[in-house]
Amino acid sequence: MTNMIAAVLALMILGLFALGALVLHWNLPLFLGRQMLVFIEWVSFWR
Repeated sequence: MTNMIAAVLALMILGLFALGALVLHWNLPLFLGRQMLVFIEWVSFWR
């Protein structure tokens, strides 16, 4: 992955978070945090 591709991906992700917060009211950070907790619990089951 080149630096340009990484920068574009980072800007797209930040843009998605900004769009979700300012326009669409999706609360993406909260949703992703909850999903990460579910994923961590699922992974710890297989430990």
